[in-house]
Amino acid sequence: MDFTSRSSKFSKHISEIVLVFLLIISGVALGLFSGGFFVDFNQIGFSAMSTMTKGVHSVVEVTNDSVNAVKELASLRQKYKELSEKLKDYEYMRRSNAEIRGENERLKEQLGFSKGLEQKNIVSQIIARDIDNNDESLTIDKGSKDGIRKNMPVIAIQNGDIGVVGKIVNVGMFTSMIMPVYSSNCNIAARIQNTRDVGLVSGNGSIDNELSLQFIRKRLKDELQIGDVIVTSGENDNYLKDIPIGTISKVSDLDYDSSLSIELTPIIDFLRLETVIVVDQQDINENTIDVE
Repeated sequence: MDFTSRSSKFSKHISEIVLVFLLIISGVALGLFSGGFFVDFNQIGFSAMSTMTKGVHSVVEVTNDSVNAVKELASLRQKYKELSEKLKDYEYMRRSNAEIRGENERLKEQLGFSKGLEQKNIVSQIIARDIDNNDESLTIDKGSKDGIRKNMPVIAIQNGDIGVVGKIVNVGMFTSMIMPVYSSNCNIAARIQNTRDVGLVSGNGSIDNELSLQFIRKRLKDELQIGDVIVTSGENDNYLKDIPIGTISKVSDLDYDSSLSIELTPIIDFLRLETVIVVDQQDINENTIDVE
C-alpha cells in the first residue's frame, strides 16, 4: 500500500514536470512564429562589422595622429636647433661688432690725442707682457724702423685719462720693450699737482703693488688728500711735463723716516692697456692739429 501511494505521487510529479516543459516549448514556439522573439542574424552581423570597422578606423586615426605629432615634434626640434644656431651667430656678430666699435673708439681716442701733441709720436700696440719677475716689461709692435729709440717716454690715454706708462729700454728692428712705471727699476721725477712739491715715484716690482712717492716733507701731510694727482715734473727731459702718474691712496707718517710714506694708484690700468704712444721729445710733430 505504501508502494502504491509512492508510485502515485511520483507519477503526479512527472506529469507536472512534463506540463511545465510543454508550456515552455509552446511559449518559445509561439514567440518564434509570431515574430516576438525573431532574431535577425544579418542585422547582428552588420552591427558587429560596423563596430569593428569603427574601432579599426579609430585606431588608424589615433596612429596617424601620433605619427603626425612625432613628425611635427621632429620638425619643431629642427627649427629650434636652426633658430638656436642663428641666435648664436647673431650673438657672436653682435659681440664682434661691439668689440670692433670699442677698439675703433680706443684707437680714435689715442690717435686724436697723439695728433694734438707737439712732439713727434708713434702709436703702438702691446703684443707681449713679461710679469713673472722684477724686470717686468711690455713689448710693442714698433721698433727702430719706425723711429723708436731707447729712453723715449711712453704714455697712453685710457677712458679719457692721460697717464704715464713707462719708457723704452730695449729697441729691435720691428719691436721694442717698455719698462713700466710699476717696475722696481723705474724712477720718475714727479710733482704733487696741487702743492707743486717735488718727489720721486718708484715702482715696487709688481703690477699688483702700489707705486711709492718719496722725499715729500712731513709738514705737507695736512695739505695732502686721498685722490690728489701726482704728475711728471719734466726735469731732466726724461718725461713730458705734467703727465699724470697716479693718485694718492695712502699717506703714512713714520717716526724713523724724515719724509712721508705715500702710496699711489697708477692712472693707467695696465691689465687693460692695449695701445700706447711713444713720444720723441727731440722732434716736432708735423701733423699737429688742435684737439679740444
